[in-house]
Amino acid sequence: MNILPNIKIIDTALYFKKHKLLVFGDIHIGYEEALNKQGIFVPRISNPELLKRTEALLQKTKPETVLILGDLKHEFGTISETEWRHTIRFLNLLQKYSKKIILIRGNHDTILEPIANTKNLEVLYFYVLKDLLFIHGDKILKQATEKNIKTIIIGHEHPAVTVTDWPRMETYKAFLKGTWKKKTLIILPSYTTITEGTNVLKEKLLSPFLDKKKMHTFDCYIIADKPYYFGKLKNIKIII
Repeated sequence: MNILPNIKIIDTALYFKKHKLLVFGDIHIGYEEALNKQGIFVPRISNPELLKRTEALLQKTKPETVLILGDLKHEFGTISETEWRHTIRFLNLLQKYSKKIILIRGNHDTILEPIANTKNLEVLYFYVLKDLLFIHGDKILKQATEKNIKTIIIGHEHPAVTVTDWPRMETYKAFLKGTWKKKTLIILPSYTTITEGTNVLKEKLLSPFLDKKKMHTFDCYIIADKPYYFGKLKNIKIII
């Protein structure tokens, strides 16, 4: 399913066919370990699943470039041994199937350079491709206001929605598409499978690009067994 012409939703990623570019973010490698340290014991099974799922995605899309839209790893002020090992392995996989990797800095990526340097990668605050701007979304950078930018792609928010067909309720990751200052704004769901994300119909919004009063105008694409267009957010019943 296309979210815009030549921009296809595949899994919780976007594939820009014209540019042979695959984009996803908010992977949060090391999140399970962080939960374990907090006394929340979850099985550490996400990394093998991450590698298997990502390899299938890379084989399907055959991108020349992979862009990570921020929050590659989870810990803010350190790099655990597990994070280091799993992140390196993940980057090795990306390099195996693509010619170029672009790392956008997320708010969790305060200490990412030591890992990036081992793979000769640079960590950027933004990336511009023609009239497209890729940023994490935790801050509004001046590049977002430039006239040549027509479409802004962000992560950070981890958007999800809860839908109901009483008595059943399900929460799904979702792509959102709307506008910000007359520019098209696309918000990607998180790539991690550990959590669905933020229910944008109920919970406090994280990104300064989003205004609760305008969220009802956004188009919603729910990710289940495949993408489904659910229309405007205003048409989705809010679960109390």
